[in-house]
Amino acid sequence: MNAELDPAAALRAELQAALKRQHAAYLNHPVPEYESRCADLRKLERFVREHQDALCDAINADYGNRSRHETLLTEVMPVLKGIHHTLKHLKRWMKPQRRGVDRLAFGLASNRVIPQPLGVVGVIVPWNFPLNLSLLPLTAIFAAGNRAMVKMSENSRHLAQLMMRELPDYFPADKLQVFDETGGVGVEFSKLPFDHLLFTGSGQTGRSVMAAAAANLCPVTLELGGKSPAIVCDDFPLRTAAERLLYVKYLNAGQICTTVDHIYLPERRVKEFVRLAQEIMPRRYPALDSPDYTAIIDDIAYARLLHALDDAKQRGAKVIPLIPGKPFDARLRKIAPHLVLNAPADSLLMQREIFGPILPVIAYEDLEDDVIQRINAGPRPLALYPFTNDKAVQNQLLTRVMSGGVSINDALFHVGQEELPFGGVGASGMGHYHGHEGFLTFSKLRPVFHQSRFSTAKLLAPPYGPLTDRLLKFLLK
Repeated sequence: MNAELDPAAALRAELQAALKRQHAAYLNHPVPEYESRCADLRKLERFVREHQDALCDAINADYGNRSRHETLLTEVMPVLKGIHHTLKHLKRWMKPQRRGVDRLAFGLASNRVIPQPLGVVGVIVPWNFPLNLSLLPLTAIFAAGNRAMVKMSENSRHLAQLMMRELPDYFPADKLQVFDETGGVGVEFSKLPFDHLLFTGSGQTGRSVMAAAAANLCPVTLELGGKSPAIVCDDFPLRTAAERLLYVKYLNAGQICTTVDHIYLPERRVKEFVRLAQEIMPRRYPALDSPDYTAIIDDIAYARLLHALDDAKQRGAKVIPLIPGKPFDARLRKIAPHLVLNAPADSLLMQREIFGPILPVIAYEDLEDDVIQRINAGPRPLALYPFTNDKAVQNQLLTRVMSGGVSINDALFHVGQEELPFGGVGASGMGHYHGHEGFLTFSKLRPVFHQSRFSTAKLLAPPYGPLTDRLLKFLLK
């Protein structure tokens, strides 16, 4: 079929041309100077500040209803904080690292590690925090001196159009280009021979992305998700735990990869937790149509969540809506915050990442047998949320349960801390970024060895003899 008549071929050609253009620009200027990188970061900041209202409106339109305050809190603010943090530390990050030399060089040579740009980085962005998860990676990518191609989600059409329309006024196409998902773009995008590819999304799609990247030996950073548990221990004040857990769980209507998926509670405290949740949540969201309460992203996700609730109920679980009025509204695409008690282990809620405003509560008696062993029997979670002031118990959970990250005594994930790396482990992802780790991820730490005028190679060359023996004896000490 003629490529002009074949949309797939035309799309492939467009993406390949964009990558070729950026790669040529990289080769022409492979290591941008510090001032150039700072200028790129300040352009990102200027774009956000000059279009802040439009960005909030576009994300709201994509969701159907997205709390403006949540967009400012979870997207705009982290991006601006990330840029400021990077500008503050970039000069130090860019400095070559001096390393010692081994005995073979007799101290006459020198070693350096030089962080240099990789080239062109691909970024595949999910719909749940589309501004945050496009511009925070770009902060690290530009800080490391790279160029970038960004593929937005099919559920972020309004935001994608805004970015495609406005960002060319800040960055040329050979520095940054944004692509909308119009059907098949993600598949072709992941097949491109980038110098690095960052994907944020589901584990199932992550496997496909990694398989496509493997054909080009393209290194990947995968930020996935999983069933991240909270564990409330007997010693921790229950009201404090409830206030913190419920805030994060129902932020963005639970559509957060790092949110609390389910909670373990001492059996004797479950009834009191339910009472507290029924008291706290109506004060935060008086009704389902509250503009502060975010909608479910699309009809497919809405139907999936209702099906999971029905499945749990049919299997004997107790389903508890937490705000007054009707618990669902298909027109608004909203589902009220829910607790679920006694959900069977083989129910849909307990088998899959929930990604919605539903919180299963699991009663336990013994921390080791009922909680630690159960968590360790499944895939490693992206986050772990222990609530305890007992240092020994904190250490027990940190030692016995592996996760991508940990927040102790709060459900606000450390993703907002620019001094800390963000990333999963095992099924919840691979690789890190944010802050310095982001700079390192998108840099090649290039080792450079400078040999002195005198080299041991001559002394170690055949024919071997007594002098070689003495030299080896010295080197093997």
